[in-house]
Amino acid sequence: MIDVGDKIPDLLGIDQHGREIKASDFAGRKIVLYSYPRANTPGCTAEACSLQAHRAELEAAGYAIIGVSRDKSAAQLKFAEKYGLDFPLIADTEATLQQALGCWGEKTFCGRKTVGTLRTTYLVNEDGVVEKIFHPKEIKTKIHAEQILDYLHQ
Repeated sequence: MIDVGDKIPDLLGIDQHGREIKASDFAGRKIVLYSYPRANTPGCTAEACSLQAHRAELEAAGYAIIGVSRDKSAAQLKFAEKYGLDFPLIADTEATLQQALGCWGEKTFCGRKTVGTLRTTYLVNEDGVVEKIFHPKEIKTKIHAEQILDYLHQ
């Protein structure tokens, strides 16, 4: 499980275009690495669209955006095309990255306990080290980019 001060894994996975994505590909840049349960669901769509809408502001602050979910590459590609998302979406079908990050585990939905993706965002510095974690209960999907920007401007 990754915590503030820890380095993220270098190999992040394969994105919606079949490209291998590594943290080292972003050396010298910061990363907004966010995990979401499933493409094309209301909350995940709102979160992705919030990040896309504020992408220029996040980039101006030095951040690249990378999403990760258990969706297959084909589903990630359809999601990206449908909503104009022009950042990598990692197809972590085996939850390998999510387990390494610590955003895979038990959660309660509609009173039922399940195991799955815990919506989490990691702000990673230029050296690949986590500086801030937004945990599931903190994230407001419709305004998540604004939450990140507010944090950055503190």
